[in-house]
Amino acid sequence: MTPNIIIALDGRGSRQYDPGETLAGSYRLESTGAESITAIEISILWYTEGKGSEDMGVHEFWRLSTDHGDWIDPRKPGRFSTTLPQSPLSYHGISLRIHWCVRIRVFLSGNREMVEELPFLLGNIPDVRTLKV
Repeated sequence: MTPNIIIALDGRGSRQYDPGETLAGSYRLESTGAESITAIEISILWYTEGKGSEDMGVHEFWRLSTDHGDWIDPRKPGRFSTTLPQSPLSYHGISLRIHWCVRIRVFLSGNREMVEELPFLLGNIPDVRTLKV
């Protein structure tokens, strides 16, 4: 059975954060047994989308792996916490967008994997597509 990945951010009604603020939360797996999970990667990252080449930057990264002796119990939620950087700020322009997200990647036996992302905003740059000139 393929697991379902649930990501939650701590105590916020919105998913907008200021630079220097702490982003913390948890993830949990549903519908899986511990024997099928070989590794979990937790990333806080940004990526661009739009015209030109696309970029990606990893702000924070953790990896748990049974190959390295880590105990992975799918019945217990995992935690993450990081202080967010000053840049790049989330931006939703006409030809460029900068997205931030929490990404959980679960590696399963048989070379299978699952990925789930939870987007959030860093900073408060207005969406230029909705500005009135």
